[in-house]
Amino acid sequence: MTRLTREAVVAEALELLDEVGLDQVSTHTLARRLGIKQPSLYSHFRNKDELLAAMAEAAMAPHARFPLPSPSDDWREWFMANTDSFRQTLLLRRDGARLHAGSRPVGAGLERTRLKIDFLVGAGLPQHPAEMAMLAASRFTVGSVLEQQAEQQALLTGAQPHGTQIDHDEAFRCGVSLIIDGLGLVATECD
Repeated sequence: MTRLTREAVVAEALELLDEVGLDQVSTHTLARRLGIKQPSLYSHFRNKDELLAAMAEAAMAPHARFPLPSPSDDWREWFMANTDSFRQTLLLRRDGARLHAGSRPVGAGLERTRLKIDFLVGAGLPQHPAEMAMLAASRFTVGSVLEQQAEQQALLTGAQPHGTQIDHDEAFRCGVSLIIDGLGLVATECD
């Protein structure tokens, strides 16, 4: 019998997530799908929280492949494209925003975040506002996707979303533009 790898467990857990949603992902169901006993999962993950963290990291793989900025890039265009890449990655998975919420970059993800902030500082933006703008954009993106996915799920179940439906793409672009414009103003005030 082939030994089950950590990566195979995470891949199956992400498939389960897409099928049933985050609330229905359980180690019991996952073990059954993998054809193993539930305690066998604990050789890869100490608990469900550790499994969810690994799932969140794996789900971010498409965004992790988004190119890092080069010194010649326009920081505004890069910021919008980077944030949109993050959004598109969250939208790839059912409950992608909920899965990601509360996670923090580690390892290579943390290094990529540092390089992105270094790029913004190299483009003439003050360090602290650049960090805060990246954090604000990240949290805004997760919230935007959370709202969009909740609306999509409501429509799938036949429920009517509350209030007026919005164009999520337009609302997202406008929100990120406001963050970019605010960061640009801070940079101008510091000149």
